Amino acid sequence: MPPSSELKRGLTLSAAIAVNVANMIGTGVFLKSRVMTCNVGSASLVLVVWLAAGLLSLAGTFVYSELAAMLPDAGGEYVYLRRAFGPLAGFLNGWTNNLARSASQAALAVGLAIFMNVALQGALASVTVPLAGLSVSGLTVIALLTVATVTLLNCASVTASGRTALVLTVAKVVLVALVALVALIGPGDFAHLVASGAGGRCEGVAGTARGGLAGFGAAMLGALWAYDGWNNVAPLVGELKDPKRNAPRAFVGGTLVVGTLYLLANLGYFYALGPEEVASIPATGSVATAVLLRVVGPVATTLMAVALMASSFGSQHASALAGARVTYAMANDGLFFRALTRLSAAGVPARAVLLQGSMAAVLVCLGTYDTLTDAAIFSSWIFFGLTGVALFVLRAREPDAVRPYRVPGYPWVPAVFVLVTIAILVNTFVATPVQALESVALLVLGLPFYAHWSRARAAVAHTPGRPVEPGDP
Repeated sequence: MPPSSELKRGLTLSAAIAVNVANMIGTGVFLKSRVMTCNVGSASLVLVVWLAAGLLSLAGTFVYSELAAMLPDAGGEYVYLRRAFGPLAGFLNGWTNNLARSASQAALAVGLAIFMNVALQGALASVTVPLAGLSVSGLTVIALLTVATVTLLNCASVTASGRTALVLTVAKVVLVALVALVALIGPGDFAHLVASGAGGRCEGVAGTARGGLAGFGAAMLGALWAYDGWNNVAPLVGELKDPKRNAPRAFVGGTLVVGTLYLLANLGYFYALGPEEVASIPATGSVATAVLLRVVGPVATTLMAVALMASSFGSQHASALAGARVTYAMANDGLFFRALTRLSAAGVPARAVLLQGSMAAVLVCLGTYDTLTDAAIFSSWIFFGLTGVALFVLRAREPDAVRPYRVPGYPWVPAVFVLVTIAILVNTFVATPVQALESVALLVLGLPFYAHWSRARAAVAHTPGRPVEPGDP
């Protein structure tokens, strides 16, 4: 069967919701509540922070819903920013996205290997395997196998990948719900919700990030990290069935599901443990593990490690599925390697999937993914904010464009989203200037590549008598 010439709209609404949910539910809901308790000092305020972060993410989904329904093409932010600000803004978003997705895939694969090592009581760390003339640890081998598995799964048709995402997401939703349920049916006290956690040990939490606005802001960053991925279905809109109708449902539906689960899980945590106990959990520990230890005993450590493995794999699959579509969209515009415009017989950008997986495998071996991830997270929020601004630009420039969905509460809802995003960026520059400067450096690094592909694109456009091909402007 010859390769397909265009993406197939084989992604169902349920699968699209699953992609967003799977990418959001990672390890944050199991780990972040300890630090957040130290930041704000009480269980009730932790719940307020989770709610506030959820509402901010929901505001973001409203913005993306309008843009996705208006521009239902593969690429997500790349498409929206290119339309509003030109090809350079789109390219820099895609450039950052390509590095971020590969780094995220590597980090999640290594995390899965670490959780497997915990479940096997350290057995993996003591194993070495010969690979390409080198001796590598069992942890690295498992991480590489995970990257390879996710890459192969995402080379299947988008319908099959969507079904895989749906199965993995159901497992993750059940997992979070079970942790919450076990916590709520065990011994506990709802009076913990109004108790103070100020006396907790708060290992590794700086005093400057405890209490007041600074503490609330730090807790918000932790919660937003756990919600990260609310926009993940955007690059897949080009393969979504009935996108003008289903894109808003996928964005909003996924965020509502995750927000409900996060609030339920944290209600369970603080029913089972007082805020001072939560704040005193070691920095290497997990609130969810501590709760399960209280209710089901020592087997909780192994159970939680297996749960975190499953959660990491689901997030990796969803992230890799969406990321390759951005690379494909860039290549289709002549701003990336032209070969990546070719689709497989299943109608997916398999070459883009393989490139992303190969980059992730290299990062697993080099161990440099943490630096890239930290820089890319900050860059992601730059583009979130720019996407919010793009909504205003396109409303003003193209008032008569067909908009099947409109942001409720316009202009106030997107304005709040943009302003809070700016506050997050400014706070990052103040609190962690090195990370912010690394992000800027990552963007600047993309400029010479943009210049090269722009020249090549212009040369192709002006070649007399040349037939138009995918990737041509």
